[in-house]
Amino acid sequence: MAGRIEARLQELGIALPAPAAPVANYIPYNVTGKLVVISGQIPLKDGKIAHTGKVGAGVSVEEGQAAARLCFVNLVAQLKAACGGDLDRVVRVVRLGGFIAAPAEFTQHAVVMNGASDLAVEIFGEAGRHARTTIGVPSLPGDAAVEVEGMFEIA
Repeated sequence: MAGRIEARLQELGIALPAPAAPVANYIPYNVTGKLVVISGQIPLKDGKIAHTGKVGAGVSVEEGQAAARLCFVNLVAQLKAACGGDLDRVVRVVRLGGFIAAPAEFTQHAVVMNGASDLAVEIFGEAGRHARTTIGVPSLPGDAAVEVEGMFEIA
């Protein structure tokens, strides 16, 4: 059924933003064969970074999860562009990579990244289940609290 994913986004109350333009020398996504690889997305909302700082040092785990969720929304916006506007072309979420800005003693990276992973499943159902890597980093561009990259299979 055409528009299935768009309908799901509407049910979830998610309005996709315009895809963010790259801020350096890279492209926002690359399509090769049936794979779409999307460059890391930060938690942009209305053109501004919505969640800054370090998770576990001023940013709560819950705020980190919200940041990861927003990163995934921005990934889906890029994915829609890569699919020519048709998100029903998405066969599955293959892999997500999460980068969590946090102090060295922070250990709940996986819990933070669940903000993105849970939304992948909410939007794409079983096709949203994916492989994943989550790591802690000392800083991210623009002092973003989280960055998420993704790989998707399309038809």
